[in-house]
Amino acid sequence: TSSDKTITVGATSVPHAEILNDAVKPVLEKEGWKLDVVEFTDYVTPNTSLEDGSLDANYFQTLGYMNNQNEENGLHLAAAVGVHIEPMGIYSASLKSLDDLKDGATISCPNDVDNLDRALRFLVQKGLLEDPDTDEHVTEDTFNGNSELNPHGYVIKPVEAANVPNTLDDVDVAVCNGNYALEAKLPEKHPALEIEEFDKDSAIARTNFIVVRQGDENTEKTKALVKACTSDEVKKYIEDTYKGSVIASFINEDGSDATK
Repeated sequence: TSSDKTITVGATSVPHAEILNDAVKPVLEKEGWKLDVVEFTDYVTPNTSLEDGSLDANYFQTLGYMNNQNEENGLHLAAAVGVHIEPMGIYSASLKSLDDLKDGATISCPNDVDNLDRALRFLVQKGLLEDPDTDEHVTEDTFNGNSELNPHGYVIKPVEAANVPNTLDDVDVAVCNGNYALEAKLPEKHPALEIEEFDKDSAIARTNFIVVRQGDENTEKTKALVKACTSDEVKKYIEDTYKGSVIASFINEDGSDATK
């Protein structure tokens, strides 16, 4: 009903619920809306709760995950707008710059297939490793002991993604996901030496979207939520709070600018 001014959004805690509560909520309040944030610790129930109508929207997932859930579980979800990316960062407890990285240095990375491939390609992007020139997933075996692709003889050590921040004292540098870097308070203790960069395709793939039910893309609530989430206030909050471990990505599903 048009008199219902409460928008209920499901989210995981860091950084999604923080961004909603600290930055989006005050923007919506100025427009006469109340934001109710429901926190989830898993990736399944925020979608089933949205599907069954308990939520108006959710905020935790990428397009790839949403499309997969629609396909696998017969859900009817649609992307409303992109809000942020959690880029990988290269962190070190001992170095102030990657220029100081010595030959044979040890580099820890997440060990799951997707994140390991992403971390290694990030190291290629930053010139630490050579481009393997393949679309297949690369692993530590692609580079370890390969003098062509790894001319500096770096030793790649994959560990559980959540555990990467704990390796900082034992390795020269660590390639860490944004969410785990935040949880370990790395941006304050050891600001990232480098942050992953994105082209249009990788930005679309890595952005976390506000998701609604199919058919609700243009409701009053969705429009208000989209406008608040892509406001200057939210952009500034993300920049000031997360210092590069979360970056604003206000895009539509096709990668176009959502603020225009």
